[in-house]
Amino acid sequence: MSNIDVIRAWKDEEYRLGLSEAERALLPAHPAGAVEISDADLRAGNVAITPSHIDTNCICTFNLACF
Repeated sequence: MSNIDVIRAWKDEEYRLGLSEAERALLPAHPAGAVEISDADLRAGNVAITPSHIDTNCICTFNLACF
């Protein structure tokens, strides 16, 4: 499987589900790791995470000044 196919499988659930079971078994783990959110956190709305290096008071103009 090419790198392009691996990345597409990581990003595109429909594509990933269209792969055979053998092809899915060959996929390496996503480098960002698994994201698990508990039902309690979903109900409480505790799912927003702001990286500490981002100035939350900044109005971002997409020029990376906020980072």
